[in-house]
Amino acid sequence: MSCPILVIGALGNVGTEVVKHLLSKGKAVRAADIDVEKIKEKFGSSVESVRFDFTDPTTYGATFKGVKKMFYMRPPHLTNIQRDMNPSMDAAKEAGVKHVVFLSLIGIENAKYVPHYKVETYLHKIKMQTTFLRCSFFMQNLNTVHRQEIKERNEIFVPVGKAKTSFVDVRDLGLVAAQVLTEEGHAGKNYDLTGSEALDYWGVAKAMSEVLGRNIIYQNPNPFYFLLKTIRTGTPFMFALVQMGLYTSTRFGMAKNVTSEVENLIGRKPILFKQYVIDYRDSWI
Repeated sequence: MSCPILVIGALGNVGTEVVKHLLSKGKAVRAADIDVEKIKEKFGSSVESVRFDFTDPTTYGATFKGVKKMFYMRPPHLTNIQRDMNPSMDAAKEAGVKHVVFLSLIGIENAKYVPHYKVETYLHKIKMQTTFLRCSFFMQNLNTVHRQEIKERNEIFVPVGKAKTSFVDVRDLGLVAAQVLTEEGHAGKNYDLTGSEALDYWGVAKAMSEVLGRNIIYQNPNPFYFLLKTIRTGTPFMFALVQMGLYTSTRFGMAKNVTSEVENLIGRKPILFKQYVIDYRDSWI
């Protein structure tokens, strides 16, 4: 029996797509996340479902046993990488995991304060074989993190200024990850993954207004007001601070570049932003 490919964060936006594409390739998948019942509800018997919690070492054994390749990601709420994630990387190496495909962040070399950089650095430190998927902002952030403000207030509240963002669809990222996990030649590579266009948030609001049939406004707050209001809505301080940092980096051009990496890897053009809005329209109705 072949070794299963492990997908950490199988219930997340990207992880779900990774699982789907691996299954479509006929691969054995071990899907790991905090809630095993939800994994079973989503994927049924097509995957091996395991409970995995970064902060609970008792879940490591069953998760990493017999695995050679894994998709690895950082949950947004985990900001103390040394305490909350390093132990799982150590456990994976000790269990015999050889190749880690990590969902990272574009421009990471210029944003050493963000948690993704610390994960990349530690994987190198413990001499794991890696492929870093350095992604631009997900289109799907708009129907998850920013869904409520768009649906209820018809506004996009991010402190990005006039900067453009080369949004990428998680459905494309899932396919990229599946390719990297199942093909040879990707070990040691870093891929900057973007869509095929860069939009400022006025362009984002315009596209959403056209599809939704109502006026969506880009509020463009300053970073510190964004931080204050985000905390007041109940977001933990460190999570809000990381959000502000990422959006501030975007404000200074970190996510503006468009690359051809996605097309090179999957053999077709990335999904366009307007198509994403059409496909997810019901999220904001």
